[in-house]
Amino acid sequence: MHGTVKPGDARERAYSIPLEDFHVGDPELYATDSHWPYFERLRKEDPVHYCRDSEFGPYWSVTKYNDIMEVETNHQVFSSDSSLGGITIRDARPDLRRPSFISMDQPKHGPQRKTVAPMFTPTHLDNLAITIRERACLILDNLPRNETFDWVDKVSVELTTQMLATLFDFPWEERRKLTYWSDIATAVPGAGMIDTIEEKQVILGECGEYFKKLWNERINQPPKHDLLSMMAHSEATRNMDERNFLGNLILLIIGGNDTTRNSLSGAVYALNKFPDQYQKLKDNPALVESFVPEVVRWQTPLAHMRRTALADIDLAGKQIKKGDKVVMWYVSGNRDEDVIENPDAFIIDRKRPRTHLSFGFGIHRCVGLRLAELQLRIVWEEILKRFDRIELVEEPKRVYSSFIKGYEHMPVRIAA
Repeated sequence: MHGTVKPGDARERAYSIPLEDFHVGDPELYATDSHWPYFERLRKEDPVHYCRDSEFGPYWSVTKYNDIMEVETNHQVFSSDSSLGGITIRDARPDLRRPSFISMDQPKHGPQRKTVAPMFTPTHLDNLAITIRERACLILDNLPRNETFDWVDKVSVELTTQMLATLFDFPWEERRKLTYWSDIATAVPGAGMIDTIEEKQVILGECGEYFKKLWNERINQPPKHDLLSMMAHSEATRNMDERNFLGNLILLIIGGNDTTRNSLSGAVYALNKFPDQYQKLKDNPALVESFVPEVVRWQTPLAHMRRTALADIDLAGKQIKKGDKVVMWYVSGNRDEDVIENPDAFIIDRKRPRTHLSFGFGIHRCVGLRLAELQLRIVWEEILKRFDRIELVEEPKRVYSSFIKGYEHMPVRIAA
């Protein structure tokens, strides 16, 4: 099991390795929570860094907030297209690529994204808020007292999976399939969940088959307000080929699951690491408004997004060549001292808590970010009414991934 590397050890190692040997995409760094000093050093000494060789091939790391913004907003040069490798450091094999609107450039991206956008309008979110609160109350009221349990499974996963089932109008008793498919889609072969990329494809194929049945039901019914029905009845998405269909499904499942799930767990972790902030929140529950975006920044549930250069370009004095892989490390940009004051600290009443990169920026900014914040806010409003504190019993087990920055298990207890 991956533990946490002692901060001193990680720091010593990060400052003793030559910069040209840095490979900050190594999943082990995230499983052991020891990536921080590597990024600290890159921001200081080599903010746009070239890794010559890794299991993902060569790649550029962009580690400072403003440089990341430059890449995010220059869609003419930095492509998300799945045919060039898509949006993660790990290239999908050409025969297994599945375009989704996040891994498309304009003009294809806009119309597909617009199809699902009505799900996240203020009016619809007001309706969803009622459901979220009812469910949050039910989950929290049923938590065990005076005994250790896994916060990830009992709260974070359960709440986000219930939400996803609602968004897709997915069969309720089968909802944990959504969690499973999300985990499989982002799993690293050989790290526990699956052994090979072929095994992953088989399971995701089953996901596609299941959704195809639901799709065929929706397409023959009048339009309804769920994501599947929206896609089935929209010009831009009703004739998607199978790869595009599965690509968009997986995007929406991961987007609706991993980010909120890991922010819900990250909130518990952060408050335990910064007990003064926990006290501050209990003394003034209205601070939940700025606490939520601070959790999303401090946790950074997706460590990176990747682009591919369509032309030669100069970025912060480095010459990036056409075809190069460029990785924007949100996890580093969100700790950039030049933009965020005291960035390693968790401060729930920051002046500008929404200064962070966790939801991306530009045309690919997370379409469901308001829903993610809404879920976090409601859950914490209800937690503060019920529990004096949620105590972390031991260090959590972290996900083995340099893309999903999250927790597999987090043992906690709540005193009666």
